[in-house]
Amino acid sequence: MKIVRQKDFASGLLYIVLGIAFATASYGYRMGTASRMGPGYFPFWLGVLMAVIGAMVLLGSIRSHAEPETMERWALKPLFIILGSVVVFGLLLETFGLVLSLIVLVVGSSLASHEFTWRATLINAVVLVIFSLIVFVYALSLQFPVWPTFIAG
Repeated sequence: MKIVRQKDFASGLLYIVLGIAFATASYGYRMGTASRMGPGYFPFWLGVLMAVIGAMVLLGSIRSHAEPETMERWALKPLFIILGSVVVFGLLLETFGLVLSLIVLVVGSSLASHEFTWRATLINAVVLVIFSLIVFVYALSLQFPVWPTFIAG
């Protein structure tokens, strides 16, 4: 057995590990049934699905007739820029509200790409803000501060 496609092998392995972790962690919650789902039902089956998809990708990486592909070095700078943007979003959310925090997240994450343009970044930010407001604030009624505390009071 030879690993032909290293990217697929690593991706499949990551999906399997994360899927098993999610399924295991959610198993401590009440499961319920398909008609009356408990808090652990969706994360458990999502974890199982992730593990199955990971197994399929992993098995596809060791087929002998697949085109060989090696993994490149990780680009650590973009990785840390994106992770930093997510951390900053979490830190700013309570004080600056959902709208400004999402804008900071999108602009910060966009700086990690070599294809960065201000026009595309602003369009992405506006679309994400509108989508998040509709889904999380209005449809699901989650208690996010929408605007900064110094504006909303």
